[in-house]
Amino acid sequence: MERILILGVGNILFTDEGIGVRTLEWLQQHYVFPENVTLVDGGTLGMGLMDALLQCDRVYVLDAVLGGDAPGSIYRLTDEDLRKSMSFRDSLHQTDLVDTLIYCDILGHRPKGVVFGMEPADYNTMELGLSPVCRKSVPELAQRLVDELKDLGMNIAER
Repeated sequence: MERILILGVGNILFTDEGIGVRTLEWLQQHYVFPENVTLVDGGTLGMGLMDALLQCDRVYVLDAVLGGDAPGSIYRLTDEDLRKSMSFRDSLHQTDLVDTLIYCDILGHRPKGVVFGMEPADYNTMELGLSPVCRKSVPELAQRLVDELKDLGMNIAER
């Protein structure tokens, strides 16, 4: 059975930069996942996520994404588009997730990666909550991920 990691990333201290973590929290409150799915609040851990990444076959990253569309827009990114995800860009953190995946590659196990993200309205203001437009879009972002997992044959139940 494929081991799936759902990773919510971002800095919750800066409004919408915390989209990934807040969406992960929403998923934990509203769904029950099978045993082969692990949900992790990755915050801004960067290289600290390496062990979790080495233990999975597929990773879904929830994050703020700078794609240029209206705030609250939902994205699904793979391959070269990953750099639109805030955690896959050169960031305030020591290393970004692309670097971490490269290190996983060097160690011989790089999981397949997909980013589900949302266009932030504000990621500069120091505030714990999401902007109203992004807070409203969190259920849609979560549902897109759940739908993809169900399409893979996962049994995901609502709480």
